Amino acid sequence: MALTCAFLPTMETQLLSARDNGFVASRSGTCKRTTITVTNALRATPKKKPMFDPLKFRRVERSGDLDTALLERIYKEGFSGNNEALLPMEPLWAGPLFEGVPVRVAYQGLRGSYCQEAAVRAFQRCDALPCEGGMESAFEALESDAADRAVLPVENSLDGVIERNYDLMLRHPDLRIVGELLLPINHCLLAVKETGKRRALKRVISHPQALAHCERRLVALGLEVEAVDNAASAARFVAENRIDDTAVIGSKVAGREYGLQVVEEEIQDDSSNTTRFLILSKPSNKICNSSAFRGSKTTVAFSLKQGTADLFKALSIFAVRDIKVTKIESRPRRENPLRLVKEQDGGSSRCYFEYVFFADLEAPKADDHSGSVERALDQLMQISSFVRVVGSYSTLSIVS
Repeated sequence: MALTCAFLPTMETQLLSARDNGFVASRSGTCKRTTITVTNALRATPKKKPMFDPLKFRRVERSGDLDTALLERIYKEGFSGNNEALLPMEPLWAGPLFEGVPVRVAYQGLRGSYCQEAAVRAFQRCDALPCEGGMESAFEALESDAADRAVLPVENSLDGVIERNYDLMLRHPDLRIVGELLLPINHCLLAVKETGKRRALKRVISHPQALAHCERRLVALGLEVEAVDNAASAARFVAENRIDDTAVIGSKVAGREYGLQVVEEEIQDDSSNTTRFLILSKPSNKICNSSAFRGSKTTVAFSLKQGTADLFKALSIFAVRDIKVTKIESRPRRENPLRLVKEQDGGSSRCYFEYVFFADLEAPKADDHSGSVERALDQLMQISSFVRVVGSYSTLSIVS
């Protein structure tokens, strides 16, 4: 179905009409003519964001180490065209981290991705470094000192855990978690900017995950849907080739990065859609974690000597100390993936998978966090083949 839209800023009502030469596909497979009236009240009302305070950025502007291109890059990533700040007013890290040049933050994918948005929201002075080779390349950038930090998506509230990124943390033991960011996802319908004529959108393209998040809205719009590997690269392709009949589902950052118009915001079916990011660093990094808040969460990885059967013993070690286990995740142990256990009668053996467990721990506020957790980990070592503290850190929740 071809979607004809009139997007004029002075109009109170915008009419989306379905023509006879197409159809709206529904779950039942039926086709029907659809007329949709969208008023301004139905659109998500933009929430007020803190305004840009130039006093906070004088030190960056005066730094002799920054050239014009880099300053323009920071501006594009950190601010929208009307000077509304994309960043939180208070950074997750303060103090020595912001003395001098911006912190270099590696992230997976192209410019315009949600990982880039996570990077610039977590650090007020940020030189976001795209790593197109996948998440592994972001880890390598951090290990080679090409970056000071890396942002790692590990979980989405709708799609669950990103298992591969937990595996990467196991394969890169020298890196530590120094922060956590909870980022609300705002899926936007992006298109080539208006040229004064009525736009006839025919299709929408994006990553399969984003398309699934916006399924009901897309059915209502009646657009053809096409899945691509990367939403940010799709936004760049549409912008560079001026494809005016195709929209992209992506972030506002992608729209600003590639000069696309935000036709509609928050088109996702579930408004609570949130992604959890971890901030990684090398322990030897000269730029230390100087958060104003003390680390309230500890992530630990461990594998049990007697296998999964002893998991209840591990959890009881934390329970008796009133340490909350806020999350537990398991990954196959690749070095020794199988365990053979002989039956008690000496007969045949049973084969079980071996696992590595990730546990997020929070100590009671009345206790010394590091002391209670350290004592629990000392006891955990007695029943584990290995225990590794992946990081102790604070959490920053972005309210958009």
